[in-house]
Amino acid sequence: MKEQKWAQRLTAAFGKYKYVLLVVLVGALLLIWPAGEPAGEAEVSNQMREDLFQVSQLEEKLRRALCQVEGAGDVTVVLTLEESPRQVLAQDVNTSEGESQSSRSDETVLLSKGSGTQEPAVLQQLGPEYRGALVVSQGGDDPQVRLALSKAVSALTGLGADKISICKGK
Repeated sequence: MKEQKWAQRLTAAFGKYKYVLLVVLVGALLLIWPAGEPAGEAEVSNQMREDLFQVSQLEEKLRRALCQVEGAGDVTVVLTLEESPRQVLAQDVNTSEGESQSSRSDETVLLSKGSGTQEPAVLQQLGPEYRGALVVSQGGDDPQVRLALSKAVSALTGLGADKISICKGK
């Protein structure tokens, strides 16, 4: 008997508050639903991916430019890196000193982007540091061509002439 009364009360309450319950149910589903990346953040992520340094892309760009040097002919470029590009992140340093000991803790500063996402605060973007360059050119035996190629590679990579090797190719 109690079960029948309880079932009747439940159906009466559901009939009376069905729209309220429906709104609460939809709200709960939306809270549980996995959040996708907002459009603005997706554009930023894509921009960051495009800006990532690729050695092979720079080598190809440099090769196309050096092929335009008079007398160079067909050119192949190989670059080696000392350090790849990196970011300097903001750090929050906390130090405490006691009578017998001192402690230090470093924490990366995070920026809130809204909608619950955070990313580290970037202070500086550092480019790559090159170790050396090899240029193989058909006109690599001509001193004027060698000088022009060396200056071009030096201007684009920041390497000194002692780190750039220019050879004659086939």
